[in-house]
Amino acid sequence: MRAAQLDALDMQLIDLLGTDARISNRKIAAELGVTEGTVRGRIRRLQQEGLIAFTAIRGLEVTDRSRMAFVRVQAEIEHVRRIAGEIATMPEVNAVLIMMGQFNILTMCMFSELDDLFHLASDQILSIDGVHHVETSIVVRTIKYDARIARITAVQEEDAEEASNPARETA
Repeated sequence: MRAAQLDALDMQLIDLLGTDARISNRKIAAELGVTEGTVRGRIRRLQQEGLIAFTAIRGLEVTDRSRMAFVRVQAEIEHVRRIAGEIATMPEVNAVLIMMGQFNILTMCMFSELDDLFHLASDQILSIDGVHHVETSIVVRTIKYDARIARITAVQEEDAEEASNPARETA
């Protein structure tokens, strides 16, 4: 997969949209000193390349699962991708990240009752073949959470293929 080619104008456009995704193309064009057609074309290209997306982000108060937790997973290294994929299918799990370190998978989940978190960590994740240990952390107070930055999307198929080929050399 080739690296995204973003110039200064793309970055300024993304910054403006990141602050207010409802800003008009006309206002963006005036602020950046370009035509409205340029703005429209850039937005279309950024969307088609999967570099930006427009979505409504629910506040934690709107959901019935209003508590956040992280479950760190220690898995056999040769099965990390398979295990991460299995965890990703669980509806209670909002994010699955492959990490380096003592815990090689990190999950973020939302729950309403501690029993739900216990069931997820102990009965579901820990029972996956190749998982050795799980450790949970419950968020008790959120100081800063910027959903514009923290929103993580699924790996594209090309990325997944590259990640699953450890023999591939990189420059």
